[in-house]
Amino acid sequence: MFGTFFNVTMIILGSLIGSLTKKYIKPTYHTVLMQSIGLAAIVIGIHAVINPLDQSTLPVLFIISLAIGGIIGTAINIQDRFDQAIQKFTNSDLSTGLATAILLYCFGSLSILGPIKAALQHDYTFLLTNGGLDFITSIVLSATFGLGIMWAAVVLFCWQGGLYLLALLFQTALSTTLLNELTIIGGILILASGLSVLEIKKINTLNLLPALLVPPVVLAIMHFI
Repeated sequence: MFGTFFNVTMIILGSLIGSLTKKYIKPTYHTVLMQSIGLAAIVIGIHAVINPLDQSTLPVLFIISLAIGGIIGTAINIQDRFDQAIQKFTNSDLSTGLATAILLYCFGSLSILGPIKAALQHDYTFLLTNGGLDFITSIVLSATFGLGIMWAAVVLFCWQGGLYLLALLFQTALSTTLLNELTIIGGILILASGLSVLEIKKINTLNLLPALLVPPVVLAIMHFI
């Protein structure tokens, strides 16, 4: 768990630094920062998808996952519930920034594979690298959206901590195929978030989160058939 604690610490420090500089940044520069975040999210999302998609043995699974996950997420109304919860504490557009932060921090390949490699191989390289990247990202995000971005560190801790424990408990269950499919879906979610930030297309990205639950179920069924 050392790598995860380091990752969380970097997000908190970056958020503090960014929030302290926020009041000194002119509105014009805030617009530039927003555009930078959106473009970065699109590039990261595309990069996260390309290699895993080439290696996928089930190239239509991510489509099925997004469709099923989107229906479930819309029925539960995850996006609106999230926005309402955030707006109880602030009147800003923090919900957009926080959703983007969570997706960037949690669903990149480093954040998915990092805790698993740490648990199984005691290799913290991915998590330490991810922590450095998240440090820079959190400075930019908090300079735009404020200190509330720090809450994404809590989500990251639960996400990576959960993957770490799952890797210890179910070593054989975490197959390369499963990790591949989760990385593809995570990359698509990050890409969708970038499109929303740039206001190219408003996508309720959080409503697609249940898509991450579909590959484990499908692969488990295929395993026992």
